[in-house]
Parts: sequence; C-alpha cells; structure tokens
Amino acid sequence: MYTNDAIIRVRYGETDQMGIVYHGNYYTWFEVGRSEFFNSLGYTYKQLEEEEIILPVTESSCKYIKPAKYYDEIIIRTKINTLKGARIVFDYDIIRKEDNIVLAKGETTHGFVNKELKPVRLKKVNKKVWEILKKAL
Repeated sequence: MYTNDAIIRVRYGETDQMGIVYHGNYYTWFEVGRSEFFNSLGYTYKQLEEEEIILPVTESSCKYIKPAKYYDEIIIRTKINTLKGARIVFDYDIIRKEDNIVLAKGETTHGFVNKELKPVRLKKVNKKVWEILKKAL
C-alpha cells in the first residue's frame, strides 16, 4: 500500500493560548495530505478539476490522541483506504516528527462528481487517474 508523507511545521496562528493546535486545523492538514498525495502520483487536484472532476468531502472523522503544539514538525501520512466506483476514502496519520508519536488519526470520504455535483464513475470518465489510484491501493 502506497503512502505519502507531507511535512509541515505548526504555525503560531494554528494554536490556542496554551500553544496547542486547535482541533479544526487537523482537517486543513488532511487537505494538505491529500493534495500532496496526488502530487506524488504525478497528477494534481488542479488537473482533475480542469477535467471537470471534483472530490467533495461527504464524510470525515478525526481521533485526537495527543496534542500537537506550536513549532512541532508534523508528518501528515496519507494513504487510500477504499476506492470504489464513485468514491474514495483516505486515511491520515498525524505524526510528530521528532519522536514519531501518532498525535491523531483521521479519515475522509469523497465522491467523484462533475461540475453539476452529479456522481461519476471515475473508471469510466478518466481511466488514467483510476489506474493511478488503483496502483496506490
């Protein structure tokens, strides 16, 4: 199973007064992870959108295990959990780089839809991307 690691540093504006990352920022990090995952496969979100395929989030979850803090270097480890017809599910591990401690685990489910937000079967409308994603499973 293919995984991609994106690395970021926690910025001051992502934290509260105690220097702990606000919980909603993890979802922004998931987006960073997805984008970098696609980039690492040689196909970008932007290219998909130019081909009139978009991936709205239909479900998401995050389990917070330990807090990320200001100035921590964070690894966003992203992989595909499920690829079926008109949907894809990504898994994320948020890891503190310094000690490899898993701080959070997340999952997002996305539908493959066209610009009118109607579901499309990726295998039929873009076989090239379907094959790229299948190989990453």
